[in-house]
Amino acid sequence: MKVLIIGAGIGGSALALSLQKLGIDHLLLEQASAFGEVGAGIQLSPNGVRVLETLGLEQALESFCTEPDFHKYSVWDTGETILRTALMPRVRDVYGYAYYHAHRPDLIEALTSALDPGHLQLTTKIVAVGQDADIAWAQAEDGARFEGDLLIGADGIHSLVREQVFKPDPPRPSGYVTWRGVVDSDAIADLQIPVSAYVDMGPRLSFVYYYVSGGRRLNWLALGQTGDRKRESWSQTASKEEVIAAFDGWYDRPKRLIEATEQPFVTALYDRNPLDGWVSGRIALMGDAAHAMLPYHAQGAVQSIEDAWVLARTLELSANDLPAALERFESLRYARANLMVQQSRSAERWYHLDNPDDVATRNERFRRNNDRFGGDFSPQQHWLYSYDADKAALGTDDEWRALPAWS
Repeated sequence: MKVLIIGAGIGGSALALSLQKLGIDHLLLEQASAFGEVGAGIQLSPNGVRVLETLGLEQALESFCTEPDFHKYSVWDTGETILRTALMPRVRDVYGYAYYHAHRPDLIEALTSALDPGHLQLTTKIVAVGQDADIAWAQAEDGARFEGDLLIGADGIHSLVREQVFKPDPPRPSGYVTWRGVVDSDAIADLQIPVSAYVDMGPRLSFVYYYVSGGRRLNWLALGQTGDRKRESWSQTASKEEVIAAFDGWYDRPKRLIEATEQPFVTALYDRNPLDGWVSGRIALMGDAAHAMLPYHAQGAVQSIEDAWVLARTLELSANDLPAALERFESLRYARANLMVQQSRSAERWYHLDNPDDVATRNERFRRNNDRFGGDFSPQQHWLYSYDADKAALGTDDEWRALPAWS
């Protein structure tokens, strides 16, 4: 068996490392000349950390991640926290793995430094893919042709594999943008911000922030609407004045963090409507190519990591019938990942309510849940965090499947 993987982002690299661990031949094809990732933060819930530690990254994660104590949801005008749910140390006690915050470049470095370079080809832009009865193939811009038993599109929201094989709708604009930045912790030490996962909710605008890089830096993102058109580009810059102006009337902390940022960036937010399926013969999609989602539940990268291990294990377990193995992978992952696409769309609305009655109703519900959960997990968190990708691939995750789905 040989697996071609198109795209060496978090999902593609995690798949290559999973196949490497399981002794399955593969070739990871990446158009960039070197590994890299935008300098943004990433949240890694225990359902993803479980896979990463299975891949041997436990010490690496401990070296560059931070562990927040709680999720804290606050209101925009006073900064009052109206809902707090458990993370460190409770999440380790219940699920056996941490909830981490990381800087994306650190995670990419950890994943790719463990890859066997003999199964990797950089500077390879794929321009066409296809298959026949016996093989899947990929054609590079320079004319090189690669063949394998299977081909996996891990090439992101603008996936060439998705476009050429599955003929989908175009990416869907959400109408929102995200401004983002990273601040040295020393520059905001006077604010004495605890190591937590923060969401401040305001009218048509929210602010998310948390420490990364072992606590040396703080990552923030502001999600809102803007009067001028923004591109979907993670290298597009924004002025501090533009971002600060959006927070007129807010309590002080967001503005202080933005002011301390050397250079903010901005990108338009898109997701994609679910496909009818992710598999066509010997070709399959995973990660953002299959189920790009908005960032409101911080699950995009983690769902890609889950995909990677379930796919690799399914191929290992069903090596005698590879197209059937891809179909099984889809059956195991489709509902969970696409539910997160839908729930992330829903969260965009309730993060950004602006009708006073709707805001009051939401805030009262959050306060009731704060009393109900007692600082522990919500049912939705438990559904997310208790997922075991290995048990899913083995078909032994009956306990998780018996949990009520997101409600």
